[in-house]
Amino acid sequence: MATVTVQRPSATLTARLVSLDVLRGITIAFMILVNNNGGHAWWPFNHSDWNGWTPTDLVFPTFLFVVGVTTVLSLESRLSRGATPGSEIPHIVRRFVLLFLFGLFVNGFPTFPWSHLRIYGVLQRIAICYLLASLLWLAVRKSARRVAILAAICAVCLVGYYILMRWVPVPGYGVPGRDIPLLDKNLNLVAWLDRHIFPAQRLYERVRDPEGLLSDIPSLATTMLGMLTAVWLRTERTIRQKCAGILAAGVVCIVLGELWNPWFPINKKLWTSSYVLFAGGCSLLIWALCIWLIDMKGWKKGWTGFWLVFGTNAIFAYVLSEALGSLTWYCRVGRLSVTAWCYTQIHTVVSSPGGASLIYSISFVLVCWLLTLPLYRKKIFLKL
Repeated sequence: MATVTVQRPSATLTARLVSLDVLRGITIAFMILVNNNGGHAWWPFNHSDWNGWTPTDLVFPTFLFVVGVTTVLSLESRLSRGATPGSEIPHIVRRFVLLFLFGLFVNGFPTFPWSHLRIYGVLQRIAICYLLASLLWLAVRKSARRVAILAAICAVCLVGYYILMRWVPVPGYGVPGRDIPLLDKNLNLVAWLDRHIFPAQRLYERVRDPEGLLSDIPSLATTMLGMLTAVWLRTERTIRQKCAGILAAGVVCIVLGELWNPWFPINKKLWTSSYVLFAGGCSLLIWALCIWLIDMKGWKKGWTGFWLVFGTNAIFAYVLSEALGSLTWYCRVGRLSVTAWCYTQIHTVVSSPGGASLIYSISFVLVCWLLTLPLYRKKIFLKL
């Protein structure tokens, strides 16, 4: 990482909402779990094939939601300590570049096939959304209408993306819903554009990519839901009122997402507008629960520690898990990859393929947790 900060606990955990770090830790842990499942996972631990959703489909948008929250809180914290918007821009750009480069590292490790290295990716999308959200916040933070502006831009992203996917003809194929099926796997505007930017070997699914360029538009809307929540969090209301507001917003977003679903189906791989609202609503509900348990009820002892290890070093834990996961597929035990060999050993004891896969996934998460634990114990928080 770019910088290493060593801070006392009072400067990190008690001066911020512990619930936010716990939410981020839960998200990272589940992300590691579903990304390393041995290849035989039950349906909740796999992404939906196309339209619809599984619990796994809620992980990435929750992390982007948290990015939106922390973008506002961290920028305001630095500005309150004397930084200026102008001085923050180099920091924002540097963080964007580093996140993007870490994404390329994750995609290429350990062989780094430069001729067909995938350019898109999870960290790359986080980098783009972080950059746009940060610059946007610096532009509107002093405005008395900043909430209205943010909400309007979020709405434009969602409605504009719907118009693009529903009414703009896919060159060579026609208008979705009339000449071709709406949200066809291959004949949609996102996939078409990505195929014209990169050759097939640079796309995750060869003819499409789940982190495609055009779907960064609704992904920004996901981040902006987090930004709007952060603005609400910074008001003078009580923690009980803030929690109730977050809970209510979550319910509203889920309802809106479900209402939009028949016309613009919930689809993680295309990051549809209905998916943004539905997944964002789920993120809000989970955070409201964390706030109620931790920041209101004071249940901070014991169970939060596990999640804080991941939550306070989220990017490190994610990069570590991706690098380790690539190694276990690349390295061999006889004719089998380390992943396949470990799964086979577990499967000899656990007859269910899904059960064996879950045990492998949990074991992988625990290994990553143990490798991240020393940083947490020494209060070393790696930041970009």
